[in-house]
Amino acid sequence: MSVPMDGADGEIPAYGVLRQVTAAAAVLLARNPSPMTLAGTNSWVLRASGAVDCIVVDPGPDDDEHLDGLAAVGPVAAVVLTHRHADHAGGALRFARRVAAPLYAADPALRFAPDGLETDLDDGRLLTAAGLRLRVLATPGHTSDSRCLLIEGDDSVLTGDTVLGRGTTVVAHPDGRLADYLDSLRRLIALPAGTAVLPGHGPEQPDVSAVASAYLDHRLRRLGQVRAALARLGPDATAGQVVELVYSDVDRSLWAAAEWSVAAQLVYLREQG
Repeated sequence: MSVPMDGADGEIPAYGVLRQVTAAAAVLLARNPSPMTLAGTNSWVLRASGAVDCIVVDPGPDDDEHLDGLAAVGPVAAVVLTHRHADHAGGALRFARRVAAPLYAADPALRFAPDGLETDLDDGRLLTAAGLRLRVLATPGHTSDSRCLLIEGDDSVLTGDTVLGRGTTVVAHPDGRLADYLDSLRRLIALPAGTAVLPGHGPEQPDVSAVASAYLDHRLRRLGQVRAALARLGPDATAGQVVELVYSDVDRSLWAAAEWSVAAQLVYLREQG
């Protein structure tokens, strides 16, 4: 879920075309474009060189054409979700059942374990499949169940909606919390320089540390603007009133989404006293 932020755009994949991005990761773009999803949801197909099977991350919406395309990429060893939002997870359970693969998710309601496997995504867990090792990073903030997946040996990290390829993401209040999100950005900043961003929406980016640093700076600037708005409007101002002031330069079609982030900022400021 994206709102504008200054930054360079990268390559956008074509619908229905599996495009190789790193040695281990290829992307298939779902046909669900919108102001919130950019060109659509990125479904990631992961496999080591020479591996027959693959891992599918974020099968996307419940769309037959897109799920057919994912099923055609080869045997699926595992399905993994970065978070619960329907543009990433809407088709996940149907897809996992179709390909008879376990569905890993932080949210227990979204898990599927045909062979009785443990399919949680606890922080630090190592998932091994398709010749790859994926390290789970708990990165709440956009949602409480948001996860990033570090592909060991590939110099890349799947970031879901925690960090996007263009614009900035929404802190989806009340499930998302700003304090958690700031901590998650700092965790991504600490990853090795040159770790590529494989986002849930938008083009890949070459350095997660640089992108997360820009996100953190942007979020802290917005927080300062919200503080200034409260000083002008009064401490009991609503999120909607603050958005009208702070997001006056943003298309009004995105104001409803911006209210989520502002509501999260108001909670953060009031908790901080």
